[in-house]
Amino acid sequence: MSLQQLLVLLLVGLVAGWLAGLVTRSRRLGLLGNLVVGVVGAFLGAWLLGLLGVAIGGGLVGQVVKAFLGAVVLLGVLGLIRR
Repeated sequence: MSLQQLLVLLLVGLVAGWLAGLVTRSRRLGLLGNLVVGVVGAFLGAWLLGLLGVAIGGGLVGQVVKAFLGAVVLLGVLGLIRR
């Protein structure tokens, strides 16, 4: 993985984690928490959408959408576990 790919992954993760935190109204996770939720959500979103056979457009916007959906699912599952 090149430095550029790593930076894009971190940027996508940060944006997706922040957006998912806003949508799910979860408690504030901070910069590092948003980054972790977004990056894990990116992998989760790509995996889940692949299982469902759903294809989302490529490029940066498509990556953010996949990561956002995965992050929302991740925060939802974490919310259920915490209760």
